[in-house]
Amino acid sequence: MLFSSIPFLYYFLPAVLILYFAAPKKLKNTVILLSSLFFYGWGEPKYVFLMAFSILAAYVFGIFVEKYRDRTVGKILCGVSVAVSLSFLLYFKYTDFFIDNFNRVFGTDTALLKIALPVGISFYTFQIISYTVDVYRGEPSQKNIISLAAYVTMFPQLIAGPIVRYSDIARQLSDRQHSFTKAGEGIRRFILGLGKKIIIANQLGELCDVFRASGEKSVLFYWLYAVAFALHVYFDFSGYSDMAIGLGKIFAFDFLENFNYPYISASVSEFWRRWHMSLGSWFRDYVYIPMGGNRVKPSRQLLNILVVWMLTGFWHGAAWNFIIWGLYFAVFLTVEKFWLGKYIKKSKVISHVYVLLTVLISFVIFNAPDMKTAFSDIGGLFGAGGIPLASPEALYCLADYGVLLIIGIIGATPLVKKLFVRLWDVKGVKTVLAVCEPVFLLGLLTVMTAFLVDGSFNPFLYFRF
Repeated sequence: MLFSSIPFLYYFLPAVLILYFAAPKKLKNTVILLSSLFFYGWGEPKYVFLMAFSILAAYVFGIFVEKYRDRTVGKILCGVSVAVSLSFLLYFKYTDFFIDNFNRVFGTDTALLKIALPVGISFYTFQIISYTVDVYRGEPSQKNIISLAAYVTMFPQLIAGPIVRYSDIARQLSDRQHSFTKAGEGIRRFILGLGKKIIIANQLGELCDVFRASGEKSVLFYWLYAVAFALHVYFDFSGYSDMAIGLGKIFAFDFLENFNYPYISASVSEFWRRWHMSLGSWFRDYVYIPMGGNRVKPSRQLLNILVVWMLTGFWHGAAWNFIIWGLYFAVFLTVEKFWLGKYIKKSKVISHVYVLLTVLISFVIFNAPDMKTAFSDIGGLFGAGGIPLASPEALYCLADYGVLLIIGIIGATPLVKKLFVRLWDVKGVKTVLAVCEPVFLLGLLTVMTAFLVDGSFNPFLYFRF
């Protein structure tokens, strides 16, 4: 079930909200759990059992890890729990990748298993790992299995994040304060996130599809594609994160932010402090720092960075382009850390151009079906192969999508937010905005409903991860 679908918006969500707010406090987590299992099982009922087993294993391991955390056995149990969770992820997500590469290297013909990937397994696996590790580090284990299951399965962020750590919401599971103010903030955030997805991301995705299907490639068309996809993935994923955070607020949970205008960054390091922040901080705290982080000699620190970013890329998908994508960023982060960082600070213009160019090329690699296509697309950006600077189809797409691209570029910066904040502080304007905002949000929801009724299926990009 998709957030950006009529069944979710007008059947599932209203029913869940009615049940949730009608339920007494002690049953609210039960409502969230049952609703989340229904939400997940809507498309993949058989994988509900996998999730249930993962939760049960985490529950049992958590209790014993807490009991023996001060002994060696506690560390062993924590490691076994992490290994169990990762084994499911490795099997379902990476088995065919390893078989295929084994066949290529050794010339064998082992048949691929063609295992269907359970939706959201990359996200809830990391959340279960964070629970076990947080308990080992001192967080009390969750004795109420309903509360733990509600944390793991919570439908607002189950499918595509943000990755919510157990330590961040452990106390909210048992004691959270509901209010009309927080619910209102949640509704606003959800609708605006839905707008990002339907009105901007989906339309930019169509431009990317037009590019792929075109037989009239040109330098201009390659750049249109690169910019369109970079904006598409941002509005698609940040839109989902906004919806997840908004739904969390309606249920009185405070999820951490996942994006902070990454395209205004002045370095690649800053970009990754602003992009998919829940994933970056997860790898930092559960992989990079335990490996030694910055507290080791430079050669070991370089190895740590390479390992973390190879894993970051591999987490996104079982394909070489994702691994190369991760290592690509590892190279730039390493160069910035040991040499380039002091130079890019001298010019804001040059630093922004450098970051945008680096990120655009990275997403060309990210979205390529294979590395051959990735190299071809990168070459196309710079006119390789003797392609023309422009083509009739590229000029048509520029005219057709130009306004949307400008809106996307402006929307990817904090300009609109800053303008709204300034207007809010103007005497008299605050009252007008407070009255107009509900009307605007209702109008926006109506327009998006029309898009959904008339539109085609367009899932969130991160569903495949």
